Amino acid sequence: MDVTLLGTGAPAGLPRPCCPCAACAVAVGADARAATALLVDGALLLDLTPGAALAAARAGRSLGGVRQVLLSHPHDGPALEVPAGLPQPGRVPDGRELTLLTGHRVRALALDAPGTGYAVTGPDGQRLLYVPPGAAPAGLAEAGAAYDMVLADVVGRPDGLARLRAVGAVGPTTDVVAVHLDHDVPPGAELARRLAAAGARAVPDGTTLVVGAYEDVPDVPRRTLVLGGARSGKSAEAERRLEAFPDVLYVATGGTRGGDTEWAARVAAHRERRPGSWRTAETCDLVPLLEDDGPPLLVDCLSLWLTDAMDAVGAWDDAEWAGGGERALRQRVRELTEAVRATRRTVVAVSNEVGSGIVPATASGRRYRDELGRLNAAFAGECEQVLLVVAGQALPLRG
Repeated sequence: MDVTLLGTGAPAGLPRPCCPCAACAVAVGADARAATALLVDGALLLDLTPGAALAAARAGRSLGGVRQVLLSHPHDGPALEVPAGLPQPGRVPDGRELTLLTGHRVRALALDAPGTGYAVTGPDGQRLLYVPPGAAPAGLAEAGAAYDMVLADVVGRPDGLARLRAVGAVGPTTDVVAVHLDHDVPPGAELARRLAAAGARAVPDGTTLVVGAYEDVPDVPRRTLVLGGARSGKSAEAERRLEAFPDVLYVATGGTRGGDTEWAARVAAHRERRPGSWRTAETCDLVPLLEDDGPPLLVDCLSLWLTDAMDAVGAWDDAEWAGGGERALRQRVRELTEAVRATRRTVVAVSNEVGSGIVPATASGRRYRDELGRLNAAFAGECEQVLLVVAGQALPLRG
């Protein structure tokens, strides 16, 4: 079974008409996208969009063999003109299954937003799932097997992908292709980077994909370190990297700091951003978590872990530092980095980058700055991917 993507953009297309934003300004050439529409084996058209016949011709395909046209979501604006020879578009009621003369079976899935998702099984048994924009499957049960391909609004609804992973509908070999792409993320390298972190990819309009060929499925890095300065967006970047995965354990190393209202406000802002399915553990004891099997870990942050470790060894006192505190801290950092090297969990860790600022005025401040630099370097050495976030922009340093 093959799928030709006649369009991969949001319903208004990309760039949006008359939109002056930066993302639309650079959405040209291969990054320009028509509204999403899928042609399956030349026989099934999912979503009829303006210019579908011309888009098919540009892709070297014809709509002459289409036997069924199905719409997945309400269309705004004037009624669409149905090209000559195409069947009248329709919708399949939720839970119903449609069998085509070509041997394709199409089952309609209920969503948590207006529209219908379609699970298509080809004559040879390959399975794909198509989800309309702004929606995610609702009421999912345990899947018998993972889909071979999923085409969904990964950028707009990463939680939908997390739900599919939670029930086994998306597995390691599922080809997750992002469609309904809008101007929320700049196209090109930034879009590719964000999608790869979610185990997904995007392709240009007109691309034909073979369902079940998963050689191009991106590998999600097991270990990632996200560095950045104060209010750089590093925590938001780290959280975004795991929002398409279920049951994430958020490890907060900062504690509660009773009585500090400014700190409480920061903690509340972080908690508000996280998906409701995530769990939180407030601890600096990271090694046992890294040694255990389990869902992905998000550690925020290593700089506060270091503060706790330096407190424990008396690193702020010169005499204690010289009398064994330095050696004890080195051992703690070594145990942490060895656990990171050996872990089988997916880990995203956040840390502050403080080495480029003003030299601290106190000896203890300079000691902390130096030790954090050493910790960051040691931790980064065990990670497949390292990012530096500046002004909300993530710059890959490794991977």
